[in-house]
Amino acid sequence: MNDEHFDPDLRRYSRQLLYDNIGVAGQRRLAAARVLLVGCGALGTVLAETLVRAGVGHLRICDRDFIELDNLQRQVLFDERDIADNLPKAQAAAAKLSLINSNVVVEPLVLDANHGNIESVADGADLLLDGTDNFETRFLLNDLAVSSQRPWVYGAVVGSTGLTMTIIPNDTPCLRCLFDQAPPPEMNPTCDTAGVLGPAVNVVASLQAVEAIKLLTGRVTEINRHLVSVDVWTGRVINLEVQNAYDRGDCACCKRREFSYLAGKHARTAAALCGRNAVQINATGPSRVNFGALAQKLMPVTTGNVTRSEFMLRATVGAHELAVFADGRAIIKGTDDPDVARTLYAKYIGA
Repeated sequence: MNDEHFDPDLRRYSRQLLYDNIGVAGQRRLAAARVLLVGCGALGTVLAETLVRAGVGHLRICDRDFIELDNLQRQVLFDERDIADNLPKAQAAAAKLSLINSNVVVEPLVLDANHGNIESVADGADLLLDGTDNFETRFLLNDLAVSSQRPWVYGAVVGSTGLTMTIIPNDTPCLRCLFDQAPPPEMNPTCDTAGVLGPAVNVVASLQAVEAIKLLTGRVTEINRHLVSVDVWTGRVINLEVQNAYDRGDCACCKRREFSYLAGKHARTAAALCGRNAVQINATGPSRVNFGALAQKLMPVTTGNVTRSEFMLRATVGAHELAVFADGRAIIKGTDDPDVARTLYAKYIGA
């Protein structure tokens, strides 16, 4: 234990080092670890801050979205200035995290994690973390984790309730052992349709972070092997026994090795963002947007100003708000119809 008094890189973790299950050896394992966090909204911001403060060596944050005012109630790394600066979530998070712990390498990726890029996005990562808000991306992470034999930690919150589960391929059930396919959007409540309490987010993300720290410090035998269900309003916490889903099941992913999400069989070029009255359009090929030229193109048809940063451009055209990212991807607010969104994209951004 005396090492930390002579090592300036460990001194900030003195209270964590006192905990016997971590100590100096565990702290050094954390410092050597590389983690991919997909999604930097409610769960993701709490996860990112907790792990950076804990001393994880390299955190790659992948997020497709930008910050809006109603995010600030629960997405703890952001503030009003980030909105004014027109910052994507990944970039704003990285800037805040660098002020918290400069010893941690935080790598922001402003992009949509999908079957075409997820393997490169996850390159070198020891652990995958779920900060997402949809089943398609979670099943993609699940496919990647099982196919590459890497652990990942699932988490979800809506209202006052949340779920989390730690997944170790070929040992615990994977996500598709429990949920064979995603429920249809109208049957799948989200924080945008059913609301969400900040304390519920904090509890679930903290449970995810504890599991991540166990895995990264080599305490694999001490993970919680249950599906944990929490309701912060009633105080209910249930550890659901799910091991039989793996032991006796015939999961398409972890038993039959069918990685359909990783193969892109469920991919969409346009997807409604449930509860947000918005559609994401993915660029169909490699593309870098010239924001200056696009701003000039949109100026005659916009309502109000065109705002832009090096990461994205935002403009309002009639009843629709366009947020265009550097890779050609766009989020179009004011419609949940993919065909309408595609038409607007082709008309104002490019075919």
